[in-house]
This record gives sequence, C-alpha cells and structure tokens, in this order.
Amino acid sequence: MPPAATPAPAPDRDGARGGPRPDRRPPRLAPAAAGLLTAAVFVLATALARSHPLGPYTRNVVDLGQQYLPYHAYWRAFLLGDTHGDAFLNWNSGFGAGFLGDIGTYLSSPFSLLVVLFPADRPELALYVVTTLKIAAAGAAMAALLVRLPPAGRTGPWPLAALLGTAYALSGWTFNSGASVPMWLDGLIAFPLLCLVAEWARTGRRPVLGPLVVAVAWTANFYTAYMATLGAALFLAVRLCTADPDGTPRRRLAALLRAARTVGIGVGLAAPLVLVVFRGTTYADPTPETVFAPASWAELAGRLLPATAQVNTPALFIGTPALLLALTLPFHRAVAPRVRLAWTALIALVTLSLQWGPTHLLWHAGASPNGNPYRQTFVLCGLLLVAAWLSGAAGPPRPAAVLGAAALLGALALAGRTSADIDDWTYPAAGAALLLALAAAFLALRAARPPASRALPVAAALLLLAAQAGEAAVSGMRTERQQRAAVAWAPRIGPWQRAVAAEVARADAWPAHRTDPGPLPGGNEPLLLGGEGADAYSSLTTENTSRTLDSLGFGHYAKGRHPETLDNPVTDAIFSIGTRIRSAPTEPVRQDAAPRGTATATTTPVPPLVTVRPARDATVDPAGSAFRNQELLLGSSVYALPAVRRAGTTLTARCPAGTELWFWAPEYEGTAALAGAAPVPYDGRPPATRAPMAALGTVPAGGEARVVLAPEGEVRLPDRPVGCLDRGRLATAVARLTATGATRVTATGHGIAAELPPGSTGVAVVAVPRATGWRCAAGDAEPVSARSHRGLLAVPLDGRATRVSCTFRPPGVRLGAAVGGAALLALLATALLARRRARSRDAGSHEGRQEFTDRPHEARSGGRDPDYAARRTGA
Repeated sequence: MPPAATPAPAPDRDGARGGPRPDRRPPRLAPAAAGLLTAAVFVLATALARSHPLGPYTRNVVDLGQQYLPYHAYWRAFLLGDTHGDAFLNWNSGFGAGFLGDIGTYLSSPFSLLVVLFPADRPELALYVVTTLKIAAAGAAMAALLVRLPPAGRTGPWPLAALLGTAYALSGWTFNSGASVPMWLDGLIAFPLLCLVAEWARTGRRPVLGPLVVAVAWTANFYTAYMATLGAALFLAVRLCTADPDGTPRRRLAALLRAARTVGIGVGLAAPLVLVVFRGTTYADPTPETVFAPASWAELAGRLLPATAQVNTPALFIGTPALLLALTLPFHRAVAPRVRLAWTALIALVTLSLQWGPTHLLWHAGASPNGNPYRQTFVLCGLLLVAAWLSGAAGPPRPAAVLGAAALLGALALAGRTSADIDDWTYPAAGAALLLALAAAFLALRAARPPASRALPVAAALLLLAAQAGEAAVSGMRTERQQRAAVAWAPRIGPWQRAVAAEVARADAWPAHRTDPGPLPGGNEPLLLGGEGADAYSSLTTENTSRTLDSLGFGHYAKGRHPETLDNPVTDAIFSIGTRIRSAPTEPVRQDAAPRGTATATTTPVPPLVTVRPARDATVDPAGSAFRNQELLLGSSVYALPAVRRAGTTLTARCPAGTELWFWAPEYEGTAALAGAAPVPYDGRPPATRAPMAALGTVPAGGEARVVLAPEGEVRLPDRPVGCLDRGRLATAVARLTATGATRVTATGHGIAAELPPGSTGVAVVAVPRATGWRCAAGDAEPVSARSHRGLLAVPLDGRATRVSCTFRPPGVRLGAAVGGAALLALLATALLARRRARSRDAGSHEGRQEFTDRPHEARSGGRDPDYAARRTGA
C-alpha cells in the first residue's frame, strides 16, 4: 500500500499552531530554578541597598518596624510557650487585647513558623529570611503554573518559565509593598497557586487538593487571598474560552461549578480564622473614610518602569524584558488569534479596573483602604507574565512582533516621563535592559534558523537573564533607598532594646502588677521587649480601647489603631502599672547603626489589677477633660484644674505651689515649656496622630505657672489644657483602692480571677478595656457578657461573692468552628465521591481491556469479529 499522506498539523488547543503535540509532563526544574534565582536577586538587591542583614542600614520602614517585626518576635515567644497569653488573648498589648484575630491577620502564614529557628535577639534576621522565602516561593509557584499552560510541557522553554516566575516575584509591587508588608506576600504566592486550582477545576482533576490549597491561601492571609481569588476567577474565565473553544456550555458550566465548590470548601476550612478576623474588623476602631482618587495615566505608565517607588500609584514594574515579551502577544502570529484577543482584552480590562471606583472597591472587599490604594496590583503583574509566557513559549516572536512591542513600550515610556516617581536610574536601567533583551531576541531568532550554532540559544538565555535579573536588582536597590529617605523608619534592634528587655524580664511581676517597657522608636514595644503596656498597633485595635485611652490623655498613631504608652502616675494607678522602664539612647539614633542606650526600672505602689468601686455612673466623657476622666476612673480628685489665660503663645494659670503641672493638648503640634524648664514636644496631627499629655515641671512657689508654646501651625487647645497633680492625694487614693481591692489575682492565657475581701459591694473593676468576647461572673454565678465601668471590665457585686472571674473568647470563633467543621465534612464527601468515580473508571477501563482481548481474529488479521460486533451492539 502507498504510504498514507501526512496530515497537516492542527493548531494547539491554546497556543501555538503546528508542531508536535507537547508532552503534558511539566518540567520540575522550572519552579526550583525560579525560586533559587528569585532569592539570589532579592538578596543581591538588599546587599546593593546596604540594608540589614547585608548592610548597616535598617529595613524597618513604616509598618515593617512598627507591626510585623514586633509581632514576629512575640510569635516566636508564643510558639515556645514564653508568653503570658494564649491564642485567644495577648496580655502584653493594649492592657489585654484579642490575639486570634491578629494571628489571622499577621502571623498565620506557614512561613511564620520558621521564626522559632532563630535566636530571640535576632528577630530582624528571622523576618528577613521569612520574607525572602515567601518571595522565592512566589517565583516558584508562578513558574509551576506557567509550565502547565500550553504550549509548554517538556518541549517548552522551561528556563523562560523560571525567568518569568522570577519577574513575577520581583515585581515593583513586591519591592514597593510586599517586602515591607510581609503578610501580603502570601497573596503573591496564592495567585499562581489558585490559578492552578482553577486549571484543576476546569479539567476535573484534584478535587481534594484544590480545596486544601484554597484553605491554606485564605488562612495564610485572607485579605490578599481574596484578591488572588478574584484574579484566578478571571484567569479561569479566559481559559474556558481559549483552552477548549469547542467545549459545550454544559461543560463550561460544570467547570465553573467545580471551581465554586472548590473555593467554597476551601474558604470554609479557613473560616475558624477568617470569621474571627472579619468579626474583629466590625469592632475595630474605624478609620476615617477615604475616597479613591485614581492615579493619572502618566503615573501608571511610569510605574511600568524600574526604580520607581510610591504607595499611591500601582507598582506595575515586571522588568523591561518581560514587559516587552508580554507586549508581543497581540502581534505574535504563532499564537492562536482567540488567545491573543482574550488575554489582551483581559489585561486591558483589569488595568482599567484599577482606575475605576466601583471595581476598586470590589478588589478591596468593599472598603477603600487608608493608604496604598493599589494593593491588588500583583494580580495584574501576574496576568502580564502569563501573557509573556504564552507569547514566548510559542517560539521566538518574529521581527514584526518585536517591533510592534518595542513601539508600544516606547510609547509607554514616553507617556511616563512626567511621572513624579521617575528616578535618575529609571531610564538608564530600562534602556540597558531593553538593549540586552533585543539582543537576546535577535539571537533566539537566529538560533531558530538552521543551520545554527548550539551556543546561540545559550547566549540568548544568558543575555535575557542578565537583563531581567540585573534590572530587578537595581530596581529593588533604588526602591529600598527611596523608602528609607521618604517614609518613617525605626532603628535596628540593638543594645538599647536589649537593655530594656533585660530590665523588663528582671522586673516583671505579672499578674501582681503590670510592667511597662516605655516608649522606644518604632512601636509595639510590649510585643518586642516584653511587659504589659498600653502600646498596641493592630488593624483590630478595638474602638472601645482607643476611645477609652484617648479620653484619659493617651496619645495614638495610625488614626487611633496604635495607642501609645503614657508615663503618668494616675493612669499607672488605674491600670496597675507598678514598674515602669525609663530608657534613653546614649548616642544619636541613626539609620545605619543599632542604637545604644540605658534603661532603668522604677517600681511604685499601685492598686491591684482588680479593684472595688461604688456602683455609680459608669461612663466617661470622650470629649471632656482627660484630667477629669482620670479622676472619675480613679475614684478620687487628685488634680487642680485652673482657668487658663492665653496671650499669644503664652498660657498663664494658678496652681498650688509644688504640684506637678501636666499639659494636655491632643491636637497641638509643636513644643510646650514651663517657664525656665526644657521644652516638651507634642505631635498632634489629627486624625492620624494624637499627642499624649505630658508633665512640664513643678509649679513654682508663687503658684503662678506660665506655659510657653512654640507651635508649628494653628494652635488648637481643649478648654482645660492644664492640670496640676497633687502627689499626696494620689497616694491616698492608691492606698484606699489597695485596701479594698483584690487580695489575690491570678491570670491564665485568656482569663483573670481575683479574690476579694468579704462583704465587697458595688462593682469589681478589672483594669482591662472592655471588648466584645469578655464574659464575667461573681462567685459561682454563670458567666455573662461583661459590663463596662468607664470603659473597663466590670462585675457587679452583691456583698456575698468573694471571687470574680473573667474569660475572653474571640467573637466569631464558635461560628468559624462550625463552618470549618461543615467544610471538612464536605471535603470528606468530595474525597469519597472522587474515590468512587476513580474506581468506576478503573473498572470500565479493565472491562474495555478485557473486551479487546476477546477479539483474537480482529487483533491478528485486522478484520472484524462478528460476535464482538454483536456484543457491542447488544444483539
């Protein structure tokens, strides 16, 4: 017989036309190579920026130093059993704050467990390693996704997948946002993994592993996982249109239902944490409502370029070579038209969604964030790199496609020239990377034309690697340096902090009384250094905590979600702060050195944590005098509150000679000084910051006090800004509260109990801000929701009970456990159903093989067995 004609190669189902059908087994080298390359380039960028631990300069900018470093230091102590609190409650911060919500917000990533491998005095190194591993994992995850997208496979260019995975992990979003907010990096990892889950749902594979991946992603950081889930849904929509163009609506609907089931079960499994965080946000101190203001298109275009840093514009840099490759997709004729059209349209629509108010709210779960309004940018970066892969994996783009992409890139670079974010390194770095990328493209095209040297593909790959990695390292270096120069920072951990921590450990007497580590540059000192103070910076700081402390003269940052400590003897008595650490640096605090300092512990008599008060009016006036509110909560009058006369920037008041003059001006920015004394700084810039009250000195013998102001803007003072403290009266009040208060106080991980003198009546006041979740009881009574006494926990007393107890259970934990249990049952049912279907397929496959062995004549001669045909037709 004549040889059969060779049929024309059919187009790939989702990509290149022609060529052999790719091997569906993806290379395993791509994820590993991407992870290693990502880690190497990120470390190189840190070294070039001379940032710690690879240089002398601090990395502790903004929330990295104020939140994530202290939280990870406390997390290490918690995991090793060295904290007073447990998973429900943190006794160190905010005079007692819920902790499970903070775990779900900041610490629930599996990578955070690695902090236990590092010494207690090296939290910065631990957090840097965790950050590096997260970024490397994101690169590996993206590479794993890319090599599973046709036309990849074993015959596809896995080195390109590794390089594009690195480009994703080292995008501008990572350097500008993720590296300084490490919890968001879990969303960077989640996006490619959830896209893989979408692929499994589309093809009906891995029905059990898919929900588990979703659960881990949402547990690690539900906020960015939500954004990643939206991005994966868009990815799935395009894949349903392009990967199976001949599929029926019924098949597509089935895929969507499988995806919905997968996400539903996965989110349900994460509910024990997610619902606690969600409920926590409903009780958190509300931040001022913000109105989204989109960046200009010039700013957006500029952020595609390297070495740009700004939190109010989208950090879209993915590397000039990767961007050039992505821009070739619309012009690459080796890619199926439907693929080019669908992915180009998706990227355009997602870009527009970043700039439109309603979709901005959709991306951010219905609430416009305070600061950094483009937190979802990593999803667009990922989609751009999928487009780059689909173009590059189909073969080297032809010169016309490269020229078209270069023209688009040039237009974007020209449009971004007016952006305020452009750095001196931006255009030189982009230009050098572009030249290397074009040279690599030329060598790749030449290597595709036989005869060609085997060295050409290697040379092209090396040029592309140098361009992409070099530009990313330069961009990371410049971003870190710009952040250090432009935003708030905290110094490195050094001898000063260690001296304070040593004093806290020596003096800590919990629960007999609290030990406050005092203020240091940064924040969240009780988490970082130990002790039990007011300072607490969390997105879940409750509104009652913030308002109660504000009303007593405490200061705050972060629009109320970061109360700071107050060195005041009256509030020390109210909150049973018996030991206070006072410290100071012995040298200027600099970015390029770990500070040295001294620390001294001072112990004073204070009432116990649980005291007994008369059953009177239990409210304070948040807008009233902080001095009067302190007296109401103390139960005694200890301040003289004089009328104040103001003449320009001088205040005059008369107080008893020898009393201690305190000045309270929460909205004042500048300095205040008692005549003849050193000025005291105030930093009141509402609503972001509130200045705490401070002591200015001792009232002179004549009784007349003059306060001299040096304002930095408009002077805004309360009606009674001056209070003169009588230390003798305060000592009497402390003695009275001690005599009638608890004789013994015990504390557990999330509870507190006290023994009271017999016959106690009125209310037992626990020096803990009341929050939803506290339940208290007197004697053997059933616990009920805690009452409030001027913002603190209160338990009514009838004269018979000699013991009171309170326990804390985070709101949402029971509902979360119920939802999680239901999701677990659904997962088990899915696993059983999948196993049954697999057995049915195996049985059908075995029957088919058996039928084939029953066809001896057909098998040997190529003819038909009439009996076999009859059996098949049922005859």
